[in-house]
Amino acid sequence: MTFIKKYIGDKAFFRTLLALAVPLIIQQGITNFVSLLDNLMVGGLGTEQMSSVSIINQLLFVFNLTMFGGFSGASIFGAQFYGTGDFKGMRDTFRFRLIFGTVVCGIALTVFITLGDTLALLFLENDVNDPAVVTETLGYAMSYLRIMLFGLVPFMVVQLYAGLLREMGETFVPMTASVAAILTNLLLNWLLIYGVWFFPEMGVAGAALATVISRFVEMIIVVVYTHVKKKRFLFIEGAYRSLHVPAGLVKQIAVTGTPLMINEMLWSLGTTMINGNYSIRGLEVVAAVNIAGTAWNLFCVIVFAMGSVVAIMVGQKLGAGEIEGAKDTARKLIFVTVVLHILIGLIVIGVAGLIPMLYNTEQIVRDTAASMMRIQGLILPMFSYVHIAYFTLRSGGKTIITFLFDSCYMWTITFPLSYYLCHLTDLPVVTVFLLVQLADVAKLVIAYPLLKSGIWAKNLLHTK
Repeated sequence: MTFIKKYIGDKAFFRTLLALAVPLIIQQGITNFVSLLDNLMVGGLGTEQMSSVSIINQLLFVFNLTMFGGFSGASIFGAQFYGTGDFKGMRDTFRFRLIFGTVVCGIALTVFITLGDTLALLFLENDVNDPAVVTETLGYAMSYLRIMLFGLVPFMVVQLYAGLLREMGETFVPMTASVAAILTNLLLNWLLIYGVWFFPEMGVAGAALATVISRFVEMIIVVVYTHVKKKRFLFIEGAYRSLHVPAGLVKQIAVTGTPLMINEMLWSLGTTMINGNYSIRGLEVVAAVNIAGTAWNLFCVIVFAMGSVVAIMVGQKLGAGEIEGAKDTARKLIFVTVVLHILIGLIVIGVAGLIPMLYNTEQIVRDTAASMMRIQGLILPMFSYVHIAYFTLRSGGKTIITFLFDSCYMWTITFPLSYYLCHLTDLPVVTVFLLVQLADVAKLVIAYPLLKSGIWAKNLLHTK
């Protein structure tokens, strides 16, 4: 097998890849670019306001990924059901996700309403920050959180519908809905944060309200389109006539999906706790991590989209029983992704000093953020390989392996390392950030033999 045939793929491969990836990249790219603009708008209010929004978004990040993880188990089966043309099976996975999402929203609302201020203080109370600054920042954070809670349910509904559409290869409509929501969010941010025209000047509360309204816009578009086109999206016909899900499927999803849900929850919680470790170095570090993190999301749009492409392309082939085809597709997707992110990593390093200059904040914050971005550019190719490896292993139902590979590794290696370096050493925070990022190098050694062995390539629908 020639190198090109083994790793590059033919025209049909790239047509499918581009048809799936381009709408996802556009959607994620616009989303993260507007997120950067949002960040700049809030950052224009001051370091305290920017840090307060960053803290609450880190807490909401745990909710977002818990929802994603719970839906992911069902999505594995959804993609494979679609590969066999089984719309009843897709309908059953829809109902499972609806029930799960409703429960998670209820739990999240209870936790944030009763413990929101306590959780936010974990990032603020330390020996570095002035008590008056802590009080001010907490006030901003809570005003932001109280409004953002209204957006949890529409967020869940969008993930519910858009996920199933993507499993059918329909990425354009979710992209369109997302773009409409993004533009709504951007316009309302400008109007409500600063009080343009006759709108009230609401500051961080305005940013939250703009986000919530935009989520309702996205939800309405995706839901209405799916039901109007129900002859095309046959899974939605009769979806609400009952909440019954076959016990056998519930068991399969639970066995496959529970490790995914726990993994995403623990991974997001671990990421939040690592940022909490950085925060003991001061509010300036919180702001720098926020700037670097926002830029990171912008430059990772392709790798995030490729994760979804792997789930769809590889999942459908596995569902159709094309095991060797699934392995071949995964290998080519991994190669394309890594090569692209070598180039993107170099771009990140090149612009690292420019993006922080856009923020209205202290020079120490800008310098720290720029250094963190250079490190991110350095590790981006490694991250892209690990990220696609995760989705490849997941597509065949190897969720226990992905749990050990992802969140278990974080909590046994990455988090303890960050805690030790932040709390028990005097190393500069940039050096700490570098060492924590490099801790994931070991994942390359773990992922390669797992992928090469092919043990992940399983058709779950016909496995007894």
